[in-house]
Amino acid sequence: MSAPTLRLTVVGCSGSYPGPESPASCYLLEAEHDDGSGPRTWRVVVDLGSGALGALQRYADPLAIDAVLISHLHADHCLDMCGYHVLRRYHPSGKQPLLPVHGPVGTADRLARGYDLEPDPGMREEFDFHVWDAPVQVGPFHVVPIPVDHPVEAFGMRISVGDVTLGYSGDTGPCAGLDAVAEGVDLFLAEASFRTGDHNPPHLHLTGTDCGEAAARGQVGRLVLTHVPPWFDPADALAEATAVFDGPIELASAGAVYEL
Repeated sequence: MSAPTLRLTVVGCSGSYPGPESPASCYLLEAEHDDGSGPRTWRVVVDLGSGALGALQRYADPLAIDAVLISHLHADHCLDMCGYHVLRRYHPSGKQPLLPVHGPVGTADRLARGYDLEPDPGMREEFDFHVWDAPVQVGPFHVVPIPVDHPVEAFGMRISVGDVTLGYSGDTGPCAGLDAVAEGVDLFLAEASFRTGDHNPPHLHLTGTDCGEAAARGQVGRLVLTHVPPWFDPADALAEATAVFDGPIELASAGAVYEL
């Protein structure tokens, strides 16, 4: 068997707010790569939601991250960027290089407001902000942002290293973008915030059934359900998805590692 190409660590997977067992959304991706200056481990963080910065330090040095990829600007996906700003600005090792941050339109201003900073410079002395408008390359990671259906501008992502691809739904209702994220991926990380049969508002989140059906249509290699709010039993989402998708399925948990 060949060596793993991409390593995913679930830093936080609680939906909408931190739960007793997990911070809100945050995922660490790692891969080996030589950009011409020698081989090393490259690391990107996908979302940095409420409570995630503390847990991230269990798995990686926050000063060794190569980029942050933000799916959308709700607090449970981005607000710990405020603490990350403090860490990078005032760390006793000295001034840190600008860290690339890719996110929706208005990311820089949203985060400045979150820490009560003036918009100019806001956090631009710590982070190099880029708006999602095309695929990006960060070391070995090829990232394709795909618009999805949520009350604010939001993106799912297809993240590839070599011939291995991870699909991340972000937060979304069922939509064509979700299917594009899921199509043929090795691992589909899909949010299951709602339960089938409840009165669920449209254009907001997925049920376990929605996740399983998208996985089946996309013929994904593995489905990992995430972003279940603490007020629900995650077993309900798992049962719903299992009823409509016959491939490997599991629930995300803080600290879980997947090697692809």
